[in-house]
Amino acid sequence: MSRSTDHRRSAIADLIRQHRPASQEEVAEQLAGLGFAVTQATVSRDLEQLGAVKVRHDGRLSYALPDTDRPGGRSRVATVLRDWARSVAVAGNLVVIRTPPGSAHLVGVALDEAELAGIVGTICGDDTIFAATPGSREAEGIAAQLDAMRSGQA
Repeated sequence: MSRSTDHRRSAIADLIRQHRPASQEEVAEQLAGLGFAVTQATVSRDLEQLGAVKVRHDGRLSYALPDTDRPGGRSRVATVLRDWARSVAVAGNLVVIRTPPGSAHLVGVALDEAELAGIVGTICGDDTIFAATPGSREAEGIAAQLDAMRSGQA
């Protein structure tokens, strides 16, 4: 990644934290005000790489970033699960995690970054994450672990 890409993504993260933009167009306009000439496709890629998701704040949808102030790994996953996961269930070899609308990506990124043993990969929709495991026995164990994190018991 180039230095200018790092600088632009840092600016986007600051904009999200300070101004809570509601759309990619708003992000692009604010970046233009800072001297960055970007396309909507670039903004979209940058938001994806930053793990930005749309959340409801004060009755308005806006972009938010995952909690990056905490150390990575289990403590970050536990925090994200406590804040965003509504339920954890098992379906065969899948662990199914439900979130509020627009928040699944935030939880999925935290799971992927934590590289928890037994999770082969994740697929995120709008409000649902499928975490694939090698088998149903592993799924049961991982679901119990994630649910304990979600409820603050781990």
